Amino acid sequence: MAHSPTDTHAAPEVLVTGAGPVGLSAAAELRRRGVRCRIVDRLPARLPYAKAVGIQPRTLELWDRMGLVRDVLETAVPLRGQLLYVDGREQGRIELSLPPEVPYGFAALPQYETERLLEEYVAGLGTVVERGTELLPFTQDADGVTARLRNASGAEEELRVRYLIGCDGAHSTVRKALGLSYEGDAFPEAYMLGDVEADWDLPHGYGVRSSRPSPDGGSADVLVCIPLPGTGRYRMSMKAPAAQGAPDRPADGVAHGLDGGDGPGLADLQAVVDRLAPRPTRLSALRWSSVFRISHRIVDRYGEGRVFVAGDAAHIHPPTGAQGMNTGVQDACNLAWKLALVLRGGAGPALLASYDAERRPVGEEVVGRTVRHATQGMESGPGDRRTLLLREAQLLVEYRDGPLSGAPYGPEEAPQPGDRAPDCPGLTTALAAHPLRLLDVLRGRTGHVVLLYGDDPVRLAGAADLVRAAAGEVEPLAVLAREARQDEAALPSEAGRGPAAPLYRDAAGEFARLYLPGGAAGFVVRPDGQLGARFPLPDTGAALSGYLSGLSVDPGLRDPVVAGDGDHDLELDAR
Repeated sequence: MAHSPTDTHAAPEVLVTGAGPVGLSAAAELRRRGVRCRIVDRLPARLPYAKAVGIQPRTLELWDRMGLVRDVLETAVPLRGQLLYVDGREQGRIELSLPPEVPYGFAALPQYETERLLEEYVAGLGTVVERGTELLPFTQDADGVTARLRNASGAEEELRVRYLIGCDGAHSTVRKALGLSYEGDAFPEAYMLGDVEADWDLPHGYGVRSSRPSPDGGSADVLVCIPLPGTGRYRMSMKAPAAQGAPDRPADGVAHGLDGGDGPGLADLQAVVDRLAPRPTRLSALRWSSVFRISHRIVDRYGEGRVFVAGDAAHIHPPTGAQGMNTGVQDACNLAWKLALVLRGGAGPALLASYDAERRPVGEEVVGRTVRHATQGMESGPGDRRTLLLREAQLLVEYRDGPLSGAPYGPEEAPQPGDRAPDCPGLTTALAAHPLRLLDVLRGRTGHVVLLYGDDPVRLAGAADLVRAAAGEVEPLAVLAREARQDEAALPSEAGRGPAAPLYRDAAGEFARLYLPGGAAGFVVRPDGQLGARFPLPDTGAALSGYLSGLSVDPGLRDPVVAGDGDHDLELDAR
């Protein structure tokens, strides 16, 4: 259940630095769980640049869980694929098609619009971004973090919080203060970016990659165009000519991001388009332009003590495949639910070590993959086309080897602990006139959800009672097999405490097809939409106890379950 905004006059518990998509996502996930936080950004206003533009399907699923996705869908445009040209001749096209059970496709949205929507969402929960506010030196001890802030007028204040999250970009103050290493390298080329309109008649919703091999065997001359909202509007990127100049190498040695100087003019961009575009086109309506440098780096650890880094503060890499911002948003969601659980006493501080254990391997894989794709092409990775698209959509991110994932259970091809919990259509209830998706059912919930599947309502009710009796923020939802008979909207509690769990029928059989339960089974869905555990229904009590113990949660029951026909944890069969 979503929390209402907390008292904004009370002392904050978490300080978030950096109000880009990653910092705003962290603040949003904390606030909707009732955590008091402040979010500061040294810039006086949002930058009007379409830097990160690709929105991955997995990010849309996370924003659906938050209740933000409708606003995004009404603002973004679909990315349907990419047209590939070499020497002006079409060499093929990549269709960005996903399996029908995936609820969202690929989208494009300028970063400033993403930030606007997230900022409005966070403000609706009672937290306003403090612009023009810079983080100064901070210290931490066993109980919290003491930070100094300087606002736009130059006034300084000392702030005491429980935790600090650095989402402050590639030149992160937080990362440097922690002394985290940031190993990697930079690409030698500089690139020009421009937000323009093109009058060609290429298919709507398709990106364009047009290249011309170098006659001396060097790197190819490449033009990449990503569609944006608006007629004929694209964000175009291309190599900067030597005469254009490259940004000066910054003092910290991290050459990544937009140059602060004057960007290329429309004529500079038009000259490259004239040379590389698959057909003649005239550019117009230049909204902004810049020169961009690319590095690939990752920290040696995602935090120290009570201070953490996320997004570009932790990892940077080529923009190939639009992985950076989306990876950072998942960093924020992974960390925020764990911080909230610890701050509310639902888990021990040891849970926070799982943030690095789960997310740093993901960051390492993304850095390596995007560098490979930037130098060798999108088809250079392992797997078939379907696997490639699912990976780019970030639907294959998993934590199977992480410290929170329970033991595998069921068929090898079934979603296992650590995997993304699949969405599925075709869930019906006694009161809804139309079928629902699993995401509809999960929307707005902030804690763990235990999906209980089977064909016997009595046994499902017994398992639901065990879930409700467990410690921690754990909520049961029952999914009745398609062939079972039941017309109620909720399962009656066997312990006599009102409804045991909301009840949904797998009317289309999609839950059974996608989760492969192999009989009556339970599935723990984490707050970030990953599976924490799966187990046969008779093991509900023991499996949930084991999972909660892994979170450093007291696995004891709040009070005894009074079962009408004995101990359900022993009696439930595996139907």
